[in-house]
Amino acid sequence: MTYLMALDEGTTSCRTIIFDADCNIVSVAQHEFAQHFPHPGWVEHDAEEIWTTQRRTMTEALEQAGLAAGDIVSIGITNQRETVVLWDRRTGRPVYNAIVWQDRRTADLIGRFDTPAHRELVRSRTGLLLDPYFCASKIHWLLEEVDGLRADAEAGHIAFGTIDCWLLWNLTGGAVHCTDVSNACRTLLFDLHRGRWDEELLELFGIPAGMLPEVRPTSCDFGATDASLLGEPVHIGGMIGDQQSALFGQACVEPGMAKTTYGTGCFLLMNTGDVAITSEHNMLTTVAWQLDGQDPTYALEGSVFMGGASIQWLRDGLKLIHDAPAVNELAGSVPDSGGVVLVPAFAGLGAPYWDPFARGAILGLTRGSTDAHVARATLEGIACQVCDLLAAMEGDSGVPLTELRVDGGAAASDLLMQIQSDMLDRPVLRPQVLETTALGAAFMAGLAAGVYGSLSDISGHWHQEHRFEAGMAADERAARMARWSRAVTRARGWMQEDDDAAQ
Repeated sequence: MTYLMALDEGTTSCRTIIFDADCNIVSVAQHEFAQHFPHPGWVEHDAEEIWTTQRRTMTEALEQAGLAAGDIVSIGITNQRETVVLWDRRTGRPVYNAIVWQDRRTADLIGRFDTPAHRELVRSRTGLLLDPYFCASKIHWLLEEVDGLRADAEAGHIAFGTIDCWLLWNLTGGAVHCTDVSNACRTLLFDLHRGRWDEELLELFGIPAGMLPEVRPTSCDFGATDASLLGEPVHIGGMIGDQQSALFGQACVEPGMAKTTYGTGCFLLMNTGDVAITSEHNMLTTVAWQLDGQDPTYALEGSVFMGGASIQWLRDGLKLIHDAPAVNELAGSVPDSGGVVLVPAFAGLGAPYWDPFARGAILGLTRGSTDAHVARATLEGIACQVCDLLAAMEGDSGVPLTELRVDGGAAASDLLMQIQSDMLDRPVLRPQVLETTALGAAFMAGLAAGVYGSLSDISGHWHQEHRFEAGMAADERAARMARWSRAVTRARGWMQEDDDAAQ
């Protein structure tokens, strides 16, 4: 038997999934790690805890499957993107907590760089927007705020990486400081047209080039694990950002195919082939993947910061449910939200608004509103955000989507998927294997190791589990989207209004 190991490092947990060559899940090990919120709008992780947790899941997955390191043909890594880790090359220790993609601390800092010329420079080179979501402002903040860090960085002692890079460094015992093109293109520092770090952007953000990792294709030879880790070296053949990995795991390998992942956030990606489309609707242009020896494949992306995390908030913040799946029973106990609208802008708004000063809002409450209406409004808020993304993406591409493939933890909810289909007026297709993010990484590793020979091999492994068809009347859909748009308007710029009032 041929086995592939996928390391799926997410925003709240680390998982290791072992697949056989037919994409059957052989074993899964998963553990959450701590979330740190030192100030409002700040989100941090302990990078050493992430590595320790990920390593633990690797060992447990092998034990659960009754396998040894020698049974694994190759390892693929997929990861939360835009999260910044800086570590000292001399010790291998992080110099500060990882600053997470959700973190908003650099919202004001971004304003120092926000000129028309800089916006155009960033947009034309990276396909991204000037926003604290991406890595550059986080790196700049660390260099300015951590004592002695800039001097150490200029002396060549400090390494920067997104989480994939941090894991690879540890997997190889510090031998490889490398990222892949799908993660590099999320930093605000990478020219996605030339396929390299951009000197002008590094100068703009004051970041020494010596901190940066080497950039390689998503499927290639990344080295091997240190023998002491699993007992013998294991080939590492894939590294890919989580959302691009889900696009690949959904077998969206042809231009015009699209998927939405319902994880901590919601991410809608459309394959645009070998064309890097410049968005006119505040969507992102990104590298989807690059196979070894081939040109990159590009995608349009829309990012929603709060997807499944909104359901976690119902559980942990409001304590309306005891676990995430319980939202379905609670929200399903009412036929609609009773006019309640929840805008889940807890960490600002992503595409197509890009408003770091927006904040969450619940509107339309009456004496008759219940916890069930709030739960239903939360699911509808997730779905409406995806509708905004799809409308923007269709405007950019000129291609009307005929279907949407879905994955991620929250995609297991029949109720949420039906709401999504109703609001989109499109069929929603859920695959048999929902772990498409991990599967995409396994596919990349398998391509590098020769387990799969072509993209048609990948497509042949996608199978539908359920198809949701829209059943909502057009006038009702239009009324709900209009109500949603009004609510978003009220949530936008909230923190700026607070600042104005204080002055």
